[in-house]
Amino acid sequence: MNWITGIQNAVDYLEEHITDELDFAVIAKQAACSPFYFQRIFGILCGIPLGEYIRGRRLTLAGSELSLTGAKVIDVALKYGYDSPESFTRAFSRFHGITPSEVKRDGGCLKSLSRVSVQIILKGGSVMDYKIVKKKAFQVLEKVEKQSIDDTQNQNTIPDFWTRSHKDGTVEMLLKQTPDRSFIYGICYSNEPTNSKTFDYSIAAVYGGGEIPAGFRLAEIPEQMWVVFGVTGAMPDAIQKTWHRIYAEFFPTSNYRPTYEMNIEAYSAGMMTAADYQSEIWVPVEKQ
Repeated sequence: MNWITGIQNAVDYLEEHITDELDFAVIAKQAACSPFYFQRIFGILCGIPLGEYIRGRRLTLAGSELSLTGAKVIDVALKYGYDSPESFTRAFSRFHGITPSEVKRDGGCLKSLSRVSVQIILKGGSVMDYKIVKKKAFQVLEKVEKQSIDDTQNQNTIPDFWTRSHKDGTVEMLLKQTPDRSFIYGICYSNEPTNSKTFDYSIAAVYGGGEIPAGFRLAEIPEQMWVVFGVTGAMPDAIQKTWHRIYAEFFPTSNYRPTYEMNIEAYSAGMMTAADYQSEIWVPVEKQ
């Protein structure tokens, strides 16, 4: 399946079942990837988390229905997945800035979140620094936490994990024990069952030998072909912009496709807010 076609298939499925109880695993299956990776790619390409997009689309359609038909508020609320008129009214008011009752009584200005269409737009010459690397298996020492696959949650909980790990000495300990002092890694794993609501995220470094400290685990990163992208710039903007270019520019036009089992962000020592800060993104790939 063409990579872009798969993402569009998933979006089309979502729209066709927008009034149903949506299962993220079933949506992601249309794109032949895990729920975590589909949400990640969707958020990167579209600039909005999947859950927020679904809520926005439902409230957009609900607003049109209330404005153009004689439907009752309670019927529209239930149709678009709300348990009560009260919860629907709160969400509707936050999105549209007007209550459902006011729409029915007086009309009013409504907001609209348009349907996503995945397209490749070719622009002028744009250079991305990357290299294809075949790496042998290697071991990492890591501290691991479960994270929600919901981007609206993990966008907050992963940075919090890093903050705590800097404060409690985790990062310092990892750097001291590793023979490779160039980078410390943030690793996203996708080895959960397809219906899982969580994924493993670790803060890690190449294992330097010795006893495994309590609260840590030893993991093997398998032999794999990686595409490695160099990133220059202050965090988090530089790495977020590079992720967008990877999925919007590199994969749609390259001879490689992601294999989805994991990805690694590699952070160097130094001031992460500096304009010349160096980091890398590693994505496992296979030839199409």
